[in-house]
Amino acid sequence: MMKHRERKNKRNKASAVLGAVILSVAVISGCSGADPVTSAEAPAGQEQQIKTVKTTTIGKEKIGEPLEQVAEVVPSLRMDVFAKVSGDVVQLLKNRGDYVNEGDVILKIDMDDVRLQRQKGQLGIKSAQAQLKQGKEDYTNGVTEMNNSIQKMEQGIADLEKNYNKMRNDYDLGLVTKIELEQMETQVNNQKMDLDILQKKLATLESSDSLAALEVQLESSQLTLQEIDRSLQHYEVRAPVSGILTELPVVVKATLSPGVQVGRIEQLNPAKISATLTEEAASYLRGKDEVTFYVPGSSEKLTGTITYLADVMNVDTKTYDLDVEVANDDLELKPGTRVQLMLTEEEQLVVAVPTSSIVREGSDSYVFILKQEHVERRKVELGRLEGLNQEILSGVEEGERLVISGQHQLTDQEAVKVAD
Repeated sequence: MMKHRERKNKRNKASAVLGAVILSVAVISGCSGADPVTSAEAPAGQEQQIKTVKTTTIGKEKIGEPLEQVAEVVPSLRMDVFAKVSGDVVQLLKNRGDYVNEGDVILKIDMDDVRLQRQKGQLGIKSAQAQLKQGKEDYTNGVTEMNNSIQKMEQGIADLEKNYNKMRNDYDLGLVTKIELEQMETQVNNQKMDLDILQKKLATLESSDSLAALEVQLESSQLTLQEIDRSLQHYEVRAPVSGILTELPVVVKATLSPGVQVGRIEQLNPAKISATLTEEAASYLRGKDEVTFYVPGSSEKLTGTITYLADVMNVDTKTYDLDVEVANDDLELKPGTRVQLMLTEEEQLVVAVPTSSIVREGSDSYVFILKQEHVERRKVELGRLEGLNQEILSGVEEGERLVISGQHQLTDQEAVKVAD
């Protein structure tokens, strides 16, 4: 026990002596005022603080595949066919799905009733023609008879006036009494009155509308027959355009009324491709007359003519309507077929940087650009990612020098050295 205490006391004394020696050295060093780093070593230390970086030139890289847009094949023209007359269907000459040419008869409607009406119309014309003929004959005969009567009456009056003048001479000579003279004068006046009445009757007959009324009656009968003939054409329902008869919702013996739809024809040559584009997609086609497309699963690329690209956005869908017309002689493009419009025919070349060069802080992204002997910290807007490259939408330009190593330890406007 005593030996153990002696050893412990010896260790404590040794520790105290060592502490005193260290404290003495520290005091002596502090009093000397000497700098622990010599003046020759200071510049070397500062030179080590300038960071060394590697850079590369920003260029354009291929990002993604060519831009495409889904579109749908639709008929270039869709026209509904309607019945224009009433009646029963007696014959169907075309079936649903058939190709019809403009003017082809699709179906026939029973026309027995209208044929009877046509026969009545023909009889009405014959009757009107006969009445007009008889009226003209009566008119001619009446005018002739009146003219003859007027001539005879004028001659009779002339003879009476001669006799009257002679009688006046005889009266002056005392050969005729006054009563006899007055009787002759009355007879002449009566004949003149009869002549005036007959002339007025002739004028009335000549100005009469009786013939005009008969002519109107004949014309009306002729128009009625023309209307019947025109309606007869509608009893054969014909294709108004060429195309595929996609609908035929009637059967034989069905009763139709005017205005009832009896078919639908869709024109597939040329075919139409319809699409709705975003503003960005529409921008790739503006100013172009044609666009390339293909049917998925086929390697053949086709070309269509742009017939319409809306200038104004649809406020409901926020899109722009596009119509493309394409020849379809073999009718391989069927309505409802989906196609891919190629907005760009090649991969896009865009400004891109290595993803490893981007410094991210929260939701923001930055890169460092070398400017002579210092760097600039630039905020960038990122686009698409392709492998190890990141598309840059804004913030840098092609040709600038991009820091690709050590960028995470840099600050804006910091001086740097570029590694060889």
